[in-house]
Amino acid sequence: MSMGAYDEDEHERREKQASTVDADFDDERTIYHGTVEYDSGESAEELLSKFEEIKSD
Repeated sequence: MSMGAYDEDEHERREKQASTVDADFDDERTIYHGTVEYDSGESAEELLSKFEEIKSD
């Protein structure tokens, strides 16, 4: 088998693989229960100044 034949076969294999749609997956969404809390303890101005400081470095 020549290198050109391999390339054509590989191209066809990849094209076939890319054109198929895998519909064998669970379409249900996972439902999570609980809460998330985030408190950095810093004001928006302090956070922005920190961001500017990091950005300028």
